[in-house]
Parts: sequence; structure tokens; C-alpha cells
Amino acid sequence: CLVGSEMCIRDRSNLFIRLSIADIHSINCDKSIVFLFGKCYLFVAIIYNRKMSKQKIIRACTVPQSLGFVAGMLSDLQKKYEVVLLSSPGPEWERIYKSHPDIKCIEVNMERHISPIKDIKSLWQLWRTFRREKPQMVHSMTPKAGLLCMMAAWMAGVPVRVHTFTGLVFPTAVGGKRKILMMTDRLTCACATHIIPEGEGVKNDLLNNGITKKPIKVLGYGNCRGIDLKRFDRTPEVMEQAGRLRKEGVCTFIAVGRIVGDKGINELVEAFVKLNRENADTRLILVGGYEEKLDPLKPETLSLIKNNDAIESVGSQSDVRPWFAASDVAVLASYREGFPNVVIEAGAMGLPQVVTDINGANEIIVEGVNGTIVPSKDANALYDAMKRMLDAGYRDILAKNARKWIASRYEQGFVHKCLYDFYDTCL
Repeated sequence: CLVGSEMCIRDRSNLFIRLSIADIHSINCDKSIVFLFGKCYLFVAIIYNRKMSKQKIIRACTVPQSLGFVAGMLSDLQKKYEVVLLSSPGPEWERIYKSHPDIKCIEVNMERHISPIKDIKSLWQLWRTFRREKPQMVHSMTPKAGLLCMMAAWMAGVPVRVHTFTGLVFPTAVGGKRKILMMTDRLTCACATHIIPEGEGVKNDLLNNGITKKPIKVLGYGNCRGIDLKRFDRTPEVMEQAGRLRKEGVCTFIAVGRIVGDKGINELVEAFVKLNRENADTRLILVGGYEEKLDPLKPETLSLIKNNDAIESVGSQSDVRPWFAASDVAVLASYREGFPNVVIEAGAMGLPQVVTDINGANEIIVEGVNGTIVPSKDANALYDAMKRMLDAGYRDILAKNARKWIASRYEQGFVHKCLYDFYDTCL
């Protein structure tokens, strides 16, 4: 180490520590002591630089909308790690750029649906990205990002590869599609070093269907984002906006999420129309966007939404709090979920709920405590549950428990700490 004119140790933060030969020659001592001094100096410098540099974590999602899962914890993560965000291109990146201008963002196109040629191209780009960035951990969420990022990270030799299953598609699929989906989930798990199921239902599906034999554990009570109870509250500002949306003397049901078949909207509309014929003082608000190409509603459902004055489809909303506050009951009629944030949000806003008996929803809602649970794909069961919710006394009993139940299990700080503790065990 003393052959050149100086020793130079450099870490990722461009910190230099130099020891010149002139300094060495000025030391009047035995040559062996000089070499010992040089080795000790080099060792101390390397240890110092390692402590000064932060470990790099890449958080990846298929589409930038899903970066909302990690946005709330970026400031905390940056205190300890060098955080890089990765997702497909999209206008939603602008919000990240504005709120966190100091975070490195990488755009790699990933198709949500199966597209072999484009998927291979994405895999190649991800492999090159991971080789260049040299992260200590890649943590992916959402199905396609999980498959491609875990494969690319394994190929690139990333030491810690984590995937969070926020939901599984194969349990509701049939035939060849189900086999393909199960195969891709098995491949994701095989390439990952750590697997996080968002809830106990997802965990059981992974284990019972032989997707993986690796040890997996739900963090906390489940959920990967948590709820900001200060924001999701009936503040004066929220209630003022809700007052303009609310209709007095009417029992208002609300469904928040994509307006697609997979979310049970066909059955929900059918159940509500039947209820509305018998009880005119009812109203249904649909908050969310349509997906005509990926999962369109039935033509008859679209016709009912368009022609029934008691159904209001208000599109996607940047702030759902006033809409929750203007409603009496929240409904989730979905066929499948991982751990639905909308149920947590509605509960934090103090709403009783009707949910289907699916993963996540049946962990958040306890029958007769903060809501009621019905079978999925069953319009008659939805109708019966919604009809019972017309009883104001029954609604009030459930509503009193709604917020405190959410606060005891899914408060944001607690959920985030569970993830931070998990990272500490991995890195």
C-alpha cells in the first residue's frame, strides 16, 4: 500500500483519506513499524468510510400510483438508508419529484398484463439497473414488479431481495390462467430472500397452495402503509366540504375503488337497485375510475348506473375524506384483495361497513363489532346486509367502534415501525 505516491481510500460518498509517502519517510523508525502503521491506517479508514456511507435500498412498484405505499415513510427511511424509487413512467411521478426532490427516481417500463417480449426487455433493463446501482436490498410490491424485480435482483447478485404480496390473483382465476399465475408467484418467491404477506389470508393462500415453503411472517397486524389518523378524521374543514355533498334524510352508501367487475360493482349495483326500489331514501356513491379495457362492467350495470338518479358515479377523487364523511355506510364488494386500505380509511372516518369475506377485509372487519361480512359474488347477501344498515340504531353501534378499532391496530407509526424493525434484521 506504500508503493505509490499516496494511499487513497474512497467510498460512495466521495470521501478521501490520504496518507502521503513524504509523511511516512518523515517518521524516524523501523521500516516494519512504518508498514504496520500503514496497514492500521488503511483498516481504520475503511471501517470509518463504511460507517459513514448509507446502505442503498431500491423500492419498486409496477406503476407509479402504487408508490403511495412507500411515500409516507420516505423521510424516515432516508435518515438511515439511501432510498431509490423505481417504477414505470407515468404522470404520478411529478408528485414524488415535488415532495421529495432529493430522492433518486428510476423509470423502467413494466406492463401490468402478460406481455412476453416486453417483459423480457423490462427484465434486461432491471438487471442493468441493479448492476449499476449495486443496492443492498431490492424491495418490490405489486405482481409484475415482484416477478421481474426479484428475478433481475437475483441475477444481479443483490444480497437482500424482498417482495411484499399485497394481494393474490390466482385464487379467483381458473384453468390455464390460474396455473400461469401460480407459476409466476412461485418464481417470485424462489428468487426472493424474504417474503412479506400483507395479511394472514394472503399468508395462508401462499402456504396452502404450495407457492413457497420459505418461512413467511405478517408484519404487525397486517397492512403495509398504515393510516394517518390525524389526516383521516372528521376535522372542521372536512365536515364543511362534506356538508355540501351530504343529502339529509337519505341513507348514503359509498364504494371507493376502481369501478370494475373484479371489485364486485356488478353485484353491488344490482343489490342497491333492488334496495332503492323498496326504500327511495337511499343513495349510492361510486368513487373511482372505470377500466373499459382491462375489466369492464356488464352493459346492464352501466345502464343502471347511468339511468338511476340514486346512483352517483363521481369518478376518481384526490381526497376521499369528505365523501366518506358525507356517507352513512361504506361497502366493499370486491372478489379479492390483499389488505384493502379503503376499508381502513373508511373505518378511520367512523363508518360502519359491509365487506365481502375475502383476504384482508375479513381481518379488519369483525362481524357485529365494526361492520358485517357477506360472501363475495352474492348480490342477495349484499342486499340483505345493506337493508339491515338502514336501521340507524344498528349503524350507530357499529360506528362507535369503527375508528377506535382501526386506531388500535393500523395507526401509521406502528405499521411503519414494524417495517423498519424488519429492515434492521435484514441489513
